[in-house]
Amino acid sequence: MTKSTEKFGFVLPIVLLSYFMILLDNSIVFTSTVKIAADLHLGSQMLAWVSSAYTLTFGGFQLFGGRIGDVYGRKRVFLIGLLIFSFGSLMVGLSTTATMIISMRALQGVGSAILAPTTLALLLDNYHGAMRARAIAAYGTTAGIGASFGMVLGGVITSAFSWRYGFFLNVPVGLLMFVMTIRFVKDGGTPRTTRLDVEGTCLSVLGLSGLVYSVDGIAHQISALIMAIVALGLFIYAERRVKSPIMPLRLFADRQRNSAYVARFFFIGAAFAYFFVTTQALQKLYGFTPLMTGLAFLPATIPQFFSALQVSRLSSKIGNARLIVIADFLVALGILLTVVLGLNRGYWVAIAIPMVIFGIGQGLVLSPLTAEGVANTDPEIAGAASGVVNTVHQFGQSIGIAIVVALTSRVHDYSRDYRDQLLIITVIAGLSIIAAFVLMGSTSRQEARSVSAKQ
Repeated sequence: MTKSTEKFGFVLPIVLLSYFMILLDNSIVFTSTVKIAADLHLGSQMLAWVSSAYTLTFGGFQLFGGRIGDVYGRKRVFLIGLLIFSFGSLMVGLSTTATMIISMRALQGVGSAILAPTTLALLLDNYHGAMRARAIAAYGTTAGIGASFGMVLGGVITSAFSWRYGFFLNVPVGLLMFVMTIRFVKDGGTPRTTRLDVEGTCLSVLGLSGLVYSVDGIAHQISALIMAIVALGLFIYAERRVKSPIMPLRLFADRQRNSAYVARFFFIGAAFAYFFVTTQALQKLYGFTPLMTGLAFLPATIPQFFSALQVSRLSSKIGNARLIVIADFLVALGILLTVVLGLNRGYWVAIAIPMVIFGIGQGLVLSPLTAEGVANTDPEIAGAASGVVNTVHQFGQSIGIAIVVALTSRVHDYSRDYRDQLLIITVIAGLSIIAAFVLMGSTSRQEARSVSAKQ
């Protein structure tokens, strides 16, 4: 047994592998859409729903998924999430019709919405002090690597085998995690609260699902947006009145956490939009196959992995907030550099070199953003805080892609289209930098108050 395992036990590996599985599955779809459409004879609208159905339930049930762990116990809820996600993955892989794959992708999303916040809450329950900081750093690292590696693995699996294997892979992994959770994860004991906020749950699912649909939907998007605004307004009103809210509003009383949520929202929006448009650019501009497209992201994935290993050391030296500012700057620089160098210079100069800078930034940013997003929370609201972090993550992804696609939809020259998309993505990344500076100011003021109180 390694020194790391002696310290952390098996909870951390179980949590990280489960979270990695969710993120991997989401990214694999990017490089598999063409094959899925061909095998199941899907038109563009039905194909869009293969991604949207997952996004709709994943985003819509996030707060519910985070809070039920607080009410019914993390271990029990985590096991249920694993079963739902694994069964959904199996059925997606076996799908033969549009209706089947879309409905099973929606079921997968429900499983992910339960697993994602529960994994982070389990870390908060099981680790404290320096060990918690290191566990959260590993969790944030997994968030970035899972997304990037999914692009690589998706291209390899789709080209060498079938897109179905990308989903079948989740089944044995999910069952292994189920058995290991029963064996090694301790029940947290009596739940912190005994009542689920049914009214808030229904309104949050309706509001968040409507908001996701207003971004990713095919028709009636304005109606969905109006419904979402009304439902979320009623949700906030309801949360002020109930004793055990699904999203305690005191989560947003801390400026440090709020700044981290905003910075994460814009960073994820920029990162996933970059993955989305670059995947298409590699195939349309350079004629890459799905396999080549997946491997083309290695210049981002490999530096990201090694830079993520330095997060704990750097954050302890310069602080989370300063590290987020530096990392966000590197991400924005990597995206903008492709525009400056010019696509006519070819993949290695125009794409691969900027990807290295982008990957380093991404490897450094997610761990401190995760730590700041759950900072200053008590055990009673740990699940709810984790749900908010993952909700922000999911919505940033959806809205970032939607904004970029909407603003460039009328451009028909793909080389110009990709250049314009990268400029928009750079602006989104810049908004994350601004939020990171606000976070740095909030952190500095809080540290000053702590020093003053001690004196």
